[in-house]
Amino acid sequence: MIVVLLVASLGLSYNTLVSKDQNVSAQWAQVENQIQRKFDLIPQLVTISKDYQQFERTLLQNLTALRSAWTNHSGIPQGMNLSNLASLFLANWVSVVENNPDLKSIRVIEDLFFEVTGTENRIAFERLRYNDGVRDFNTAVLSFPSNIAAGVFGFQQRPYFDPIPGGP
Repeated sequence: MIVVLLVASLGLSYNTLVSKDQNVSAQWAQVENQIQRKFDLIPQLVTISKDYQQFERTLLQNLTALRSAWTNHSGIPQGMNLSNLASLFLANWVSVVENNPDLKSIRVIEDLFFEVTGTENRIAFERLRYNDGVRDFNTAVLSFPSNIAAGVFGFQQRPYFDPIPGGP
């Protein structure tokens, strides 16, 4: 009887872990969708900004390089790092626009400015949802008796997506 209860508990714990793991993967996909949106804005930003001398050439080059890296990224940690770096560079771009009334008054730049800031807000929201899923999953991986199933079936804690300290 005890063996049956242990097997049943192990099975239930396994199913719970699979469900929570799939939820984390689905949430990461939502984060990636919003990050992709951010990287899709970069060519437009570069094209528009090239026409205005106030923008630093290195900022535009760095954004273009990050977009290329995003296209070829593999795995959640690298995706998180690229997103955080792009957020820092985009924050610099936003700062240039905010501090230059002539640029801010140009309609196409103003529209792109709002698109960039809106996308960063969407990423923040999806990052919150992803981190909630990670917390639930990691709690299950560490809690008894599901920690036994996690060890047996190789479930490991998933990384949180934290923004760069002092960043956006």
